[in-house]
Amino acid sequence: MTTSAPHLWQGEYIDDAEAGRRLAGLAELTGRVLARPLPTDVVLAACAAVSRDLSDPGSALYGRLAGNLPADEAAATLAELAGALTRQALERKLRRELGGLRPERLTRPDGRETVYESWAPVGLLVHIAPGNAAAVAPLSVVEGLLAGNLNVLKTSSSDTALAQDLLAALGTADPTGLVTERVVALRFPSSRQDWIRTLCGQADAIAAWGGEDAIRAVSELAPPGCRVVEWGHRISFAYLTPQAATDDDILDALAEDVCRFEQQACSSPQVVYLDTSDAQDVFALAERFAERLAKVSDARPAPRPGPAEQAEITTVQQLARLEEHLGLTRVFTAADGSWRVMADTRPALDASPLHRSVWVKPLPRHRVAATLRPMRRYLQTAAVAGSRTDVAELSRALFAAGVTRVTPVGSMLEGYEGEPHDGVYALQRYSRRVSVRAPGAEFGTVACLDDLVAPPVLPPAPTAPLLGKEGVQHALVSLDPRHAHLYFRSGGSTGTPALSVFTCDDYDNQMRAAADGLLTAGFDPARDRAANLFYSGGMYGSFISFFSILERLNATQFPIAAGPDHAMTAEALVTHGADTVFGMPSYLWQLFHAEADRLRAYGGIRKVFYGGEHFTAEQRRVLTEEFGVEVIRSAAYGSTDLGPLGYQCTAGEGSVHHVLTDLHTLEILDPHSDRPVAPGEPGRLVFTSRGRAGQRLERYEIGDLGREVQGACTCGSRVPRLELLGRYGDVVRVGTYFLNYRRILRAAQDRLGYHGELQLVVASGSDREMLTVRLDDQYANDPESARDALVAEVTELASAEAEGLLALSVETVRRETFERTATSGKLRTVIDLR
Repeated sequence: MTTSAPHLWQGEYIDDAEAGRRLAGLAELTGRVLARPLPTDVVLAACAAVSRDLSDPGSALYGRLAGNLPADEAAATLAELAGALTRQALERKLRRELGGLRPERLTRPDGRETVYESWAPVGLLVHIAPGNAAAVAPLSVVEGLLAGNLNVLKTSSSDTALAQDLLAALGTADPTGLVTERVVALRFPSSRQDWIRTLCGQADAIAAWGGEDAIRAVSELAPPGCRVVEWGHRISFAYLTPQAATDDDILDALAEDVCRFEQQACSSPQVVYLDTSDAQDVFALAERFAERLAKVSDARPAPRPGPAEQAEITTVQQLARLEEHLGLTRVFTAADGSWRVMADTRPALDASPLHRSVWVKPLPRHRVAATLRPMRRYLQTAAVAGSRTDVAELSRALFAAGVTRVTPVGSMLEGYEGEPHDGVYALQRYSRRVSVRAPGAEFGTVACLDDLVAPPVLPPAPTAPLLGKEGVQHALVSLDPRHAHLYFRSGGSTGTPALSVFTCDDYDNQMRAAADGLLTAGFDPARDRAANLFYSGGMYGSFISFFSILERLNATQFPIAAGPDHAMTAEALVTHGADTVFGMPSYLWQLFHAEADRLRAYGGIRKVFYGGEHFTAEQRRVLTEEFGVEVIRSAAYGSTDLGPLGYQCTAGEGSVHHVLTDLHTLEILDPHSDRPVAPGEPGRLVFTSRGRAGQRLERYEIGDLGREVQGACTCGSRVPRLELLGRYGDVVRVGTYFLNYRRILRAAQDRLGYHGELQLVVASGSDREMLTVRLDDQYANDPESARDALVAEVTELASAEAEGLLALSVETVRRETFERTATSGKLRTVIDLR
């Protein structure tokens, strides 16, 4: 809530006296605050919450901020702020300017090297904001927050509390408190030089707006090594080919650019250049444009300039009239003085007095660079009207002259998400690129140095209702086509195949995170020669995903894919010297058995990375002892709809994985109610995807069971761990009893020494339900003994049979007759025919 106190200091409104006392300790505060990293995730979540409130005219925040603005500007300014603070806009900005959504993390740009890089804050970032653009000040602070800085904002004493109130709302929206502690917003006059000297003298970077004198004054106060980020005044113009100059629609669009914001924006046109050297062409264009400007201006009533602005307009206009008798100029004005077009035969760039005042000048294209380069420090936007070839040719010439931005006529004041400003990316100017070079022997399996230091700081899980597979599929109907680039289907091992949709940025973000996980699992892209044996085709994502993961690691890979010709696959492995294979356990198990002699003789497969299923203990023993495999580890824990969810480290065993907290927030809920389980207790896994632009899955119940693994991992990582305990689909109700597939598999392994695959088939009978347990005939040759062992070990089977509710049978079959999903090749563990 706004108070009479003019200053906001780390979430608290304070007066001048208190602000003066705190400024004395600014250096100590900076060191203390910067010692705690600020994850971009935290900033994004706070901004998204504020954006939602600013999009709702009925919200308390909207009403509070609107009270800080002129009535005729409030709606447009708050809409601008709401759009700029959306998660989508800020994520695009992060990707464009800093290369990803977590630029603060020390990760390996090249998986082959143990060199870590990240973007780090410059430190104390002082923002000296302009007084003529209400949205600029708070948005610059948001950019400073995304870069991780401690931000001190200076606004004019004549400004409203808009910036302070908005920044306070951002702090309130962040439950971690990290945003609040990084924001100080002061309102005081520039005449208070002692405060300005204190701020600038402590700054690591200063972002300043204003003219040459203002920027020079700030630069003189900056200490050695301080980065001065200049957002000074700029001049923009339009450039028309002769053909374009005859098009009334183009001239009307140009007039709209002139009238919007009364040319107050840096990107507003002040000059219209014509591609000619003929003075008569210039005068003719000025006359035509005056007619179009009159029409557009009449439809947009102009506010009256102040006395100083009107005096400048009158002076410039009268000087132009004085030169008419020399044939140098011609002036066209509105009867009421609301606009003016001044033709000038000299091409030099002149600033206009604004308020719908426009110069029209000649500038043949071959003279563009030579004529405009003297003003290159001030050039910003050029709107070009011409053919496609004209736009391409003129853009190069204009860039050579110093222009930083070319747009169509009529959209000079419009931008796009991620657009550079004045030729630079603000986030890079507010950041430093830092690096760590570590010894390869010790850091080969460390993908991110931050994970060794502290658990990740994550925004809390949302309070939305739980989301199931049907809800996900239903939401796809209304998914914005702009967010639908890549389509994948699930393998369908637990039901009907489901569709999942990603943007290209979503996919890239997920593959990079999964690549980091694979490094942690012990894959060495500098030495390992990897064969991708996942299934491909049918819109299934495993093969293409691991192709992308290996590509991002700069790894050597052979994209073979799973196929029925095991001899061909084995030959390729041997011929190309593959020593690492990626694939589904069921397929790899078939391959090693079908080509056992050749692969044993080769003996070169050292590492096996699998996904989708798990190898049994006996299968692991066979691969290790008979085929010489040294490492058998999960390549990733994931799903088609959510993407990669976890990764296994070199210390991980069984189904224990670290959670990919860069991408997801995990909740573990009670199996029978929607409440969190106690630490370490098993429950339903519920994920919230934080790194998706379109299909954002909040509180998605994936269908897996698991538990949190407590305590520190011996790999050194502080990232949370979970142990997978199977799927809901592993539990099937037969004869009124709930039977757990994994318990039946474990009984076969423990009582029979069985180490093949196992499949359950459930069907309806005439008087009772029927359960058939299928076993691999290579590892089980006595179905009756197997049946007796299962009944003795699994009490639910014995009870259901004794009560006449179930008919149990065991059959041994050839491995190739097991039913598998067509797209992924996964074993269908439970086939329900009822």
